[in-house]
Amino acid sequence: MRGQADALVSELLSLVDKHEEWRGKQTINLNPAENVASPVVRRLLATDLGNRYTAPDRFYQGTRYMDEVEALGVEVAKRVFGARYADLRPLSGHMAAMIVIMSLLRPGEKFCAVAPEDGGYPGYSHLGLPRLTGHRPIYLPYDRERMTIDAPRAVSLLQSERPALCIFGASFIPFRQPVGEIAGRTQVPCVYDGSHVLGLIAGGQFQRPLAEGCGVLYGSTHKSLWGPQGGLILADSEPMFTRIHSSIHPALVDNAHWNRIAALTYALIESLQFGPAYARQVVRNSRALAKALHELGVPVRGAEHGFTESHQVIIDRRGPDVARWPRMLEEADIIVDNGIRLGTSEVTRLGMGEAEMEEIASIFTDVVLGRVEAHKARERVRKLRSQFQEIRYTFEGP
Repeated sequence: MRGQADALVSELLSLVDKHEEWRGKQTINLNPAENVASPVVRRLLATDLGNRYTAPDRFYQGTRYMDEVEALGVEVAKRVFGARYADLRPLSGHMAAMIVIMSLLRPGEKFCAVAPEDGGYPGYSHLGLPRLTGHRPIYLPYDRERMTIDAPRAVSLLQSERPALCIFGASFIPFRQPVGEIAGRTQVPCVYDGSHVLGLIAGGQFQRPLAEGCGVLYGSTHKSLWGPQGGLILADSEPMFTRIHSSIHPALVDNAHWNRIAALTYALIESLQFGPAYARQVVRNSRALAKALHELGVPVRGAEHGFTESHQVIIDRRGPDVARWPRMLEEADIIVDNGIRLGTSEVTRLGMGEAEMEEIASIFTDVVLGRVEAHKARERVRKLRSQFQEIRYTFEGP
């Protein structure tokens, strides 16, 4: 048995080492749903906190420092996002969404969100949370040419349908959404799923949903924000936050993974110091990447509107061979998702700028248009990546 165990351990560690070498050192990651965490964030994830419990009802003892970590994290989160309230306990962005919906809506009530076919989060569709919770999704009118919500039509919809909640935000979100134009003209409570753009909101480079009329802002902490995987809820509305905060424990989150909360707190402190500079460079890089791809003949959406205001570059997927591109790019060590949203968060955090975006666009184009073989493109990717091995915008970085 010991021989079997040793073999399994060896296989596991070998697979992790191979992943670390390939994804961590050799590839160019353009997946907008991912980012890279700083060394201290990773170290905090491995602390003793990961094996401990604490709870609001004080059932557990020995929690004095864990409670202080959570309190510190809440205060930092409020400062970063300019919020009156914060809760760091959701284990993911999806769970944060579930907590908000189940706390603020009664079964059977309607809510509005962007439709999946318009880039909305599938978790809000009839195939996602509503299938389990009994809520009824209504889809917001969308301007597909401008890639954002159609404000006048959305106001009319909210006034006629009177849903119990309006959810802003989307999975495909290159441009700001007209929160103020809609929230200020309706009595419907509004919230914002900032899963993709929390890092840009933190850096003051996208929009400020809480200041524009949303009572709650929530989302994932590991996309344009550079924390560990997890979720975060922020609010300015005391009634809405009270309902959300009181619903979390013990109904929806028991152990909140306190190593994750410590790591998230550190990432938020980094954001206080470095977030604005990082967010500005992310947007510059996105626009540079989009412009270079467009000029090289890759069909990028939004050219007439400046391509993007976020970390995302959206490829027009209607071309005949576009569905093959993700696999072709992976063979060349460029990582994208199957929606071919290109994200610049991770490459920005590694220190790349506009010049590197032009090089990436060149390699990308050569691959998807079949101009070079995968191994030749891979050599260029690894040469470029070898120059960017250290994480920037952190206290430990260069």
